[in-house]
Amino acid sequence: MKKFKFQLETLLKVTKRKKDDAEQKFAEASRKLEELRARLQVLLRELAEGQAEFANKTSEGKTITVDIIMMYNSFFNWKRVQIEQQQDLILKATQDKQQKLQTLMKLMTYLKSIEQLKERRFNEYTAELLAEEQKLLDEIGLQLSMRN
Repeated sequence: MKKFKFQLETLLKVTKRKKDDAEQKFAEASRKLEELRARLQVLLRELAEGQAEFANKTSEGKTITVDIIMMYNSFFNWKRVQIEQQQDLILKATQDKQQKLQTLMKLMTYLKSIEQLKERRFNEYTAELLAEEQKLLDEIGLQLSMRN
């Protein structure tokens, strides 16, 4: 009996390795996106805290100098710039994650088709083996019946 040998075994192994790498890159992109979103939440919280602090100072009834107003204004502008930059980074990270997901999906589809081909070839191989075995059994049965 001949042993089952899939001609595309090397391609299957390489494709599995590529799929594993793509999964890892997708996971890294997802983790990076979550970190960027968490950083955005920190920036938004800092801005809200600064606005609340400014509102408290203005509502206390104390006189506020122009220097304090200018300081808070520059702080708010700086935080808004940081937030915009963070939003841009999140947008780029989201696009990168989507691209990596598409790559992963393509590789998974390709891998699945190769695995289905392997399974089909294996089923053909087992059918051939069964046919050969049945043929041998028929010959043995014929020889036994001819001897009797």
